[in-house]
Amino acid sequence: MMKKRSISASKASLVLFLCQMISALDVPLDSKLLEELSQPPTITQQSPKDYIVDPRENIVIQCEAKGKPPPSFSWTRNGTHFDIDKDAQVTMKPNSGTLVVNIMNGGKAEAYEGVYQCTARNERGAAISNNIVIRPSRSPLWTKEKLEPNHVREGDSLVLHCRPPVGLPPPIIFWMDNAFQRLPQSERVSQGLNGDLYFSNVQPEDTREDYICYARFNHTQTIQQKQPISVKVFSTKPVTERQPILLTPTGSTSTKVELRGNVLLLECIAAGLPTPVIRWIKEGGELPANRTFFENFKKTLKITDVSEADSGNYKCIARNILGSAHHVISVTVKAAPYWITAPRNLVLSPGEDGTLICRANGNPKPNISWLANGVPISIAPEDPSRKVDGDTIIFSHVQERSSAVYQCNASNEYGYLLANAFVNVLAEPPRILTPANKLYQVIADSPALLDCAYFGSPKPEIEWFRGVKGSILRGSEYIFHDNGTLEIPVAQKDSTGTYTCVARNELGKIQNEVQLEVKDPTMIIKQPEYKVIQRYGQVSFECIIKHDTTLLPTIIWLKDNGELPDDERFLVGKDNLTIMNVTDKDDGTYTCIVNTTLDSVSASAVLTVVAAPPTPAIIYARPNPPFDLELTGQLERSVELSWIPGDENNSPITSFVIEYEDGLHEPGVWHYQTEVPGTQTTVQLKLSPYVNYSFRVIAVNEIGRSQPSEPSEQYLTKSANPDENPSNVQGIGSEPDNLVITWESLKGFQSNGPGLQYKVSWRQKDVDDEWTSVIVANVSKYIVSGTPTFVPYEIKVQALNDLGYAPEPSEVIGHSGEDLPMVAPGNVQVHVINSTLAKVHWDPVPLKTVRGHLQGYKVYYWKVQSLSRRSRRHVEKKILTFRGNKTFGMLPGLEPYSSYKLNVRVVNGKGEGPASPDKVFKTPEGVPSSPSFLKITNPTLDSLTLEWGLPTHPNGILTSYILKFQPINNTHELGPLVEIRIPANESSLILKNLNYSTRYKFYFNAQTSVGSGSQITEEAVTIMDEGKMAMASRQVDIATQGWFIGLMCAVALLILILLIVCFIRRNKGGKYPVKEKEDAHADPEIQPMKEDDGTFGEYSDAEDHKPLKKGSRTPSDRTVKKEDSDDSLVDYGEGVNGQFNEDGSFIGQYSGKKEKEPAEGNESSEAPSPVNAMNSFV
Repeated sequence: MMKKRSISASKASLVLFLCQMISALDVPLDSKLLEELSQPPTITQQSPKDYIVDPRENIVIQCEAKGKPPPSFSWTRNGTHFDIDKDAQVTMKPNSGTLVVNIMNGGKAEAYEGVYQCTARNERGAAISNNIVIRPSRSPLWTKEKLEPNHVREGDSLVLHCRPPVGLPPPIIFWMDNAFQRLPQSERVSQGLNGDLYFSNVQPEDTREDYICYARFNHTQTIQQKQPISVKVFSTKPVTERQPILLTPTGSTSTKVELRGNVLLLECIAAGLPTPVIRWIKEGGELPANRTFFENFKKTLKITDVSEADSGNYKCIARNILGSAHHVISVTVKAAPYWITAPRNLVLSPGEDGTLICRANGNPKPNISWLANGVPISIAPEDPSRKVDGDTIIFSHVQERSSAVYQCNASNEYGYLLANAFVNVLAEPPRILTPANKLYQVIADSPALLDCAYFGSPKPEIEWFRGVKGSILRGSEYIFHDNGTLEIPVAQKDSTGTYTCVARNELGKIQNEVQLEVKDPTMIIKQPEYKVIQRYGQVSFECIIKHDTTLLPTIIWLKDNGELPDDERFLVGKDNLTIMNVTDKDDGTYTCIVNTTLDSVSASAVLTVVAAPPTPAIIYARPNPPFDLELTGQLERSVELSWIPGDENNSPITSFVIEYEDGLHEPGVWHYQTEVPGTQTTVQLKLSPYVNYSFRVIAVNEIGRSQPSEPSEQYLTKSANPDENPSNVQGIGSEPDNLVITWESLKGFQSNGPGLQYKVSWRQKDVDDEWTSVIVANVSKYIVSGTPTFVPYEIKVQALNDLGYAPEPSEVIGHSGEDLPMVAPGNVQVHVINSTLAKVHWDPVPLKTVRGHLQGYKVYYWKVQSLSRRSRRHVEKKILTFRGNKTFGMLPGLEPYSSYKLNVRVVNGKGEGPASPDKVFKTPEGVPSSPSFLKITNPTLDSLTLEWGLPTHPNGILTSYILKFQPINNTHELGPLVEIRIPANESSLILKNLNYSTRYKFYFNAQTSVGSGSQITEEAVTIMDEGKMAMASRQVDIATQGWFIGLMCAVALLILILLIVCFIRRNKGGKYPVKEKEDAHADPEIQPMKEDDGTFGEYSDAEDHKPLKKGSRTPSDRTVKKEDSDDSLVDYGEGVNGQFNEDGSFIGQYSGKKEKEPAEGNESSEAPSPVNAMNSFV
């Protein structure tokens, strides 16, 4: 027999499913099965026991049943057979037992009053319906009566009687006026349960002549009206107050009987002035909570769904300021019969035993009686397999003729219960109702329920197999349910496959295959994180997922567990949610929900919107460490860890990191175990055998990680076989005749027990049939000697310990050691593409001669000589490596017009093979580099001398030089360009007929037959005319003398000091001594400074120098205006025969220029004034 387990309470859905299956076995619901199996009749629909019909409409008395073969129907009326064929007004619906009495075509409902009962019968038995009492509804008119006006004194009580006609069912009563407006009711005026209108005390406003009682009959949809009642209230002064008296019920006590399950209504209405207030109590107990209600201004006590426990004395108390009155109602709760155990259909196979149990309760206790196929069992045909014992029928060794329908009748004075239950004796081979090859898909690590819904008689035994011809499934990893379902509590990826269910009994065997697919779980690998964002900013939440590739996920974003606002500021991307222009109403919790057809995951984050900037500032910090770590539910491979979080310090905890220490193998070293969301404080941890665990927890928020918690208590798991084998197994030879097998050893906690070793096995691929094995310990390498060179081996490494071996390891392919390649590539060809690029081709070497892993080919190439210089130099070999089995390559960076050699070698893991014969090739000419230099010397009025050097890299035979030049004026505009071609054997040139004192720009390059090379540029200036040149020559003669240079420096220094002192005094408001004399001895011939042009009258320059400008100071930002000279005295300290006048102005001419002119700006040829220079400092 298969192993069975009880169903845990947590699997409520499974319980419901199993219950349905059990029911299906008793009364099979499968449509195909029902078509094939014989079954006694079962009543499926019938009219109510007390059936009040509308006398104006046709009467429909329902009776529907099912069975195999389909049942036939018959009826009794008032205990005798009802022959419907003899009554033209009565018809029976086709394939049904439902009667239709045609009232609308002349029939009268009163003629069909009575008690009806339906019988459904086939060859296996007869089922009967309840006794259905048919009564037409009645809505009689009010009897005519003469109503006298009611004259009442103010403050007295009054009762207006309704006394409606007796109808079926009783009418609904309400009071209205002539305008069909409901009369207002209050604590003072209210309607009683009997329909009367009670006044606790009348007031003058109660005077009216249209108090009308209405009765509504719902079945006939008619309303009957009583004649209006007149009330006249007359006043007397003073109005006498009265203490309460009860208008209903009368007397001090009364009794009431109510049936179990009904609604109990108790009423007390009192007279008095002021209007009394009603209160209810239960003597000796409390009013039942949740079932007690007060209606009609607390005048009516309502208790729903009453039971025997609600029996007792209920007291109503009416009280006003003058006193009180009370009434006690003794309530007795009786009960019509109700089921404790109703009989259930019984499906048996021949020779089996069974029981039908019928247990009911009531007050008084009901009588139990049995019928067989609608006949009292005492007079029914005898059945030797049947024995009646009170409320139980016992069946022993039943046969197919024992099939019948039994009725249980439980009755007392308040009603009856009737139940049909069949005994169906079947001999049927097994049937499997689950569709063949049904596909089940589940998520890894979740339960998988594989159905095997079955039927058979006798009840088949169920067995499950893995695959089509696999072994029977047994063991604790499977749960076998009574309904045939196979449960895999924790399905893994390797659980995927075909499962076969086999059902067998003594009449046969049948099997069915189903398919199971285990999918990877959907995970949120990047969860949305807590955000604090300033108002009007932008925020983004991430939700990056990982899912099974065969499942299609959908991502939904929620805000505060509702839909996102319909706002264009919310942008939903593939894996993120972005909110633009954040406002205060965006504050809340945002949840990312990922759904597939099999699972659903979610993650949430809180968005906090703050003012910009937030005041006062919130201090955020890392969380405090968790505490009170506790281990519970210790199992061999798992344990539950719980903890209490520390203070989050204003930043919500986003996750907890769990770490473990292995005190047995690595004490003091903490390893990562898992991470859980910040809302979780317990976690189920998977454990490995033979590890002494301690755990600690670290809290994480947006600021950072907390300090670790204190370690938990230690937990040592039991030893077991290794679960896994070493990883990264490789076989690589270190010598041509060996094979080095290496692997990554298992860590201490992976050993699962003491005595960890490794079984190393190898065999030559496609040569050896048997494995060669060796067991080693405490190593991660084993060397196999004496192997052929570079041949493939199949290798596997299996872990074992003192308790046994790990699962069979997978095989890897390795190779014994490599040796150097034996041959060189052949047929080496070179194709020169241009002067700097060539392409080389070769034939690949045979793979057998490589004697190792082919890594590629190396091309060695070197320059032998330059064809233009015909001189050899030191050989510098270059190497290019081409990976893989390539047979060509490009050689870049060659020098033009040169001779090269190259060879090719094959490369494996051991090294390089022999070189191919050297191949010689030449590169064509190219364009030359620029000339090595360009000098411009010996400037004259109209000529310049140019000298140059050969190009560093001619890259061919030079054919000529190209010289281009053009003048540059003072505004740096270029003049016309002149080009001259110079023979290649020249190295200098004198340019004549140039303009004097003119700057020229020169462009110079060399040419080969291929074309022009890069150019070199230079600038030079021709000298001035001869007169100025002579003066410059004399100045140069003096200026080159050392004594003159020293004298000029001393004079310049003294002048500079004097000027500084003068201008400082001038700024202080003082006067120069010369100025004082001028003030004392005014000379009319001396002209003051002109205001219009700023020149000094007595200090004119004989050589037409431009006068000093009035505004010659530099601006405050220390820049020099374009009209001022950019030159300085230092630039002209050599080669100038200069003099200083009394006012410190510099007189003289420039005798030379700077070596190079500035490239831009309008330059002045005038000398700068030292006064102007000083003005820039004050």
